[in-house]
Amino acid sequence: MTDATPLTLTPEAVAILSRVTTATLTTLLLKKGLRNVWLRGTRPLRTGQPRVVGRAFTLRFVPAREDLATPESWASPISTRAAIEAMPAGCIAVVDAMGVQEAGIFGDILCARMAHRGVAALVTDGVVRDVAGVLGTGLPVWCGGVAAPPSVAGLTFTGWQQPIACGGVAVFPGDVIVVDDDGAVLIPANLLDEMLALGPEQERLEAWIMDEVNRGAPLPGLYPMNAETQARYQLHKLTAGTADAGKP
Repeated sequence: MTDATPLTLTPEAVAILSRVTTATLTTLLLKKGLRNVWLRGTRPLRTGQPRVVGRAFTLRFVPAREDLATPESWASPISTRAAIEAMPAGCIAVVDAMGVQEAGIFGDILCARMAHRGVAALVTDGVVRDVAGVLGTGLPVWCGGVAAPPSVAGLTFTGWQQPIACGGVAVFPGDVIVVDDDGAVLIPANLLDEMLALGPEQERLEAWIMDEVNRGAPLPGLYPMNAETQARYQLHKLTAGTADAGKP
């Protein structure tokens, strides 16, 4: 993350991206040449959670080493506890746990502290523990599942706000994360403005196509659009815009 990258998103950016699905974002990013933006193994701990948007605050684990991965390490200045105290409100904590399924990176107490600090969500390719308590904190979580053992049973924590690999995706501090029931998608920080502009229009376009499908329109020439359908859509937008302009 460069010094010019803000730690949080503007409320306007959050509001816009909260109306854009992760499926739509993957399509738009694919058109920009980015295929590897969906973080594998990041499923919602509770289905039906609202879509969450925020800048990535990264944390990194490596394989456990017996002299480092100890309960005593939890009191170290380089610990998950210290990292949580550095998280700004509105961020999404993105944790590289290398897909390890046998050790829960966070439990209910750490998630409760994150919720209290205003962290928007936790996203990890690893797992959490104390699942009933984690759900009780209200912190939205996307992860690979649950496990009883603590993090030091399989992982060593190494630091925060570094480039990481989460779910097979390169995540840099300050990148933007959007999560919904389809999982977590990364927007590179330098493409944020384009996604803010393109995302809502893509959602409007697909809503119109769905209306056409519901009216019985065949897919060839509609999805994707041919020239005739594009002209009809542009006329629809013009008509809708004129109608909206006439409202008090």
